[in-house]
Amino acid sequence: GTAFERACESAFRDLSGIDRRLAYELSAGVLRNGRQLDRWLAPHVTGGWNTVAVPLKDTLRIGAYQLLLLDRVPAHAAVSTSVSLARAIRGSKAAGFVNAVLRHLAQAPPAIDDLQATGSLASRTSHPGWLVDRWVGRFGQDQARRLLEWNNTKPHLVLQAARRDLDAIATRLSEAGVRHESAPFGAGLIVHAGRPQDLPGYLSGDFQVQDPSQALVVRFVEPPQDGWVFDACAAPGGKTLALAGPARTVVAADLHRQRLARLRENVARARRGRTFLVQADAAAPPVRPVSVVLLDAPCMATGTMARHPDARLRVSAEGLKRMVGRQARLLEGVAATVEEGGLLVYATCSLEPEENEERVEQFLKDHPQFRRDPPTAMPDGVLSPAGDLVLLPHVHGTDGAFAARLRRDRA
Repeated sequence: GTAFERACESAFRDLSGIDRRLAYELSAGVLRNGRQLDRWLAPHVTGGWNTVAVPLKDTLRIGAYQLLLLDRVPAHAAVSTSVSLARAIRGSKAAGFVNAVLRHLAQAPPAIDDLQATGSLASRTSHPGWLVDRWVGRFGQDQARRLLEWNNTKPHLVLQAARRDLDAIATRLSEAGVRHESAPFGAGLIVHAGRPQDLPGYLSGDFQVQDPSQALVVRFVEPPQDGWVFDACAAPGGKTLALAGPARTVVAADLHRQRLARLRENVARARRGRTFLVQADAAAPPVRPVSVVLLDAPCMATGTMARHPDARLRVSAEGLKRMVGRQARLLEGVAATVEEGGLLVYATCSLEPEENEERVEQFLKDHPQFRRDPPTAMPDGVLSPAGDLVLLPHVHGTDGAFAARLRRDRA
């Protein structure tokens, strides 16, 4: 998982289910709305927002989020818990300061219209200005706004088939009284529940948790029955498990030991016996040529900002340039592991053309033995004119994703 997910898992481990969900909601909500929360808090800080110590800024953001954007926490409780936190962090003087700021905010909250309409689009939605400018230029003002607002919504919990098919999983959920519905394009089940660990079938490996976009990437691959598949950047293993159904053998690799451990845990839970794990760099794959290679490349992950609210804090224009260079090296490495007549599928969870269409066009220019080979059956509206998979959160109701299907010619 992301650094945010790992931090939450560690920090909230001892909380009850209800408290854990609230703590996660507060953490994710502050990350998604931080810049706007700062705008609302600043007028109530006499000395200026920049004079406030960082721990107290976070305390005030948590309190303001509860006051203005979270209906289920009473105002008095939001203030009192924030005051207690400030006292624990910085003592009585800090507690009095937080109490005054939040009480002023509660007494003079922004008008409802201002919650949606004040400030620049970047500030209002708490996204980096350079990224918002890119998206407005690419999608237009209205579409960019819809995308930014999508990123500030809470993502669904979606289950995919593992040891059992979706119908059997749905039956068990219904028997347990767990509300669920079909995900977009029939790619999984949206479940209205808390942690997946608490759902029937988790321990027996019936399902895996995976966004519909990633299930559609696997559908886009169309792995041949009884073929050999190399999943080059496999952790946490959702696509590995799905590919292991039709494939004869899947070799799943990841460079990082910690991510490989999570991959091993997920594969073991689903009992996928035809899957072999290896710690390896996709730039120098330790496999002979195989029929299908999937490179789900490291990327800026700009299509998953609703699911990973900390991602917006880590992206930069300079980081994008570095990532593009890394993707080129990985593509170069895995290309040699595709047998003649075999398939190379390049995928990202990015929305940026440099990581997607432009990366593929450059690869095809440098490797004329490869050509696009779109799949035979995909839902309407998910393929580009060139035959690539292109999923946009605000259009398709899934995480953002891109994939290109590239066939190696026979000599």
